[in-house]
Amino acid sequence: MTAAYPFLKGHGTENDFVLLPDHDGARHGDLAPERVRDLCDRRAGIGGDGVLRVIRTAAIEAGRGQDAEWFMDYRNADGSLSEMCGNGIRVFGRHLALEGLVDPTGPVPVATRDGVKTLTFADGAADGEITVDMGSPRVLDETKVGVAVDGADRTWPAVHVDMGNPHAVAFVDDLADAGPLLAAPGHDPAVYPAGVNVEFVVRRGPAHVAMRVHERGSGETRSCGTGACAVMVAAALADEAPRGTTYRVDLPGGTLRIAWTAEDRVLMTGPAVVVAQGTTDL
Repeated sequence: MTAAYPFLKGHGTENDFVLLPDHDGARHGDLAPERVRDLCDRRAGIGGDGVLRVIRTAAIEAGRGQDAEWFMDYRNADGSLSEMCGNGIRVFGRHLALEGLVDPTGPVPVATRDGVKTLTFADGAADGEITVDMGSPRVLDETKVGVAVDGADRTWPAVHVDMGNPHAVAFVDDLADAGPLLAAPGHDPAVYPAGVNVEFVVRRGPAHVAMRVHERGSGETRSCGTGACAVMVAAALADEAPRGTTYRVDLPGGTLRIAWTAEDRVLMTGPAVVVAQGTTDL
């Protein structure tokens, strides 16, 4: 008889995830890529842009040495590993707070493959907005690198911003210019040996931008937290904005507020919702 496992479904600005509680690492083993793909399948599975395994840091090799009780073991929809997920970590934190596994009245550290990220819950409430300290951005020494999108008849220069995972940020005149982001964007493998997330951005006003994103391993998604942070950094550099300026970043699935502090930290604030829970034999 096939075993049934608990799961939850959640999203942050409609970037959606399957959560697998596996606190001591006994249920899901190494979480095979084909299983992740089955879980994320929107017709034959639960459906999602990725899978978040909820595991204690001590129970997973990637978390060893990190000073946080919980580790976000994130996989893209195609089963590949990703270093970090900005929307996902808010959903991860929401689940921990709602289940009483962390205290939302204080800072909540969460370990990831990009190190420990600290979550702060608005008003110390388990159901309020969540701010994540995403760490320091890394901008490529070269000013710009080229990105091409399959099916489009042009290429765009793009600023390379690393938020724990790689992003190429291209400013365009119209978000429709890129066409359907269904195929993997072209890129320079010398710059992005493990692939890249691509963001297309238009300006809406002072400290206000809108974007579309093609995520490495997941395709075009309704939102990307690390991508929104990369977009904010690229826009702030182009605008010569003072540190601490809060940008509004509009995505197809909602809005995030992002600031780059004088201490070189990127702070992302937005919603996170758990919408369902149950069991699955996938």
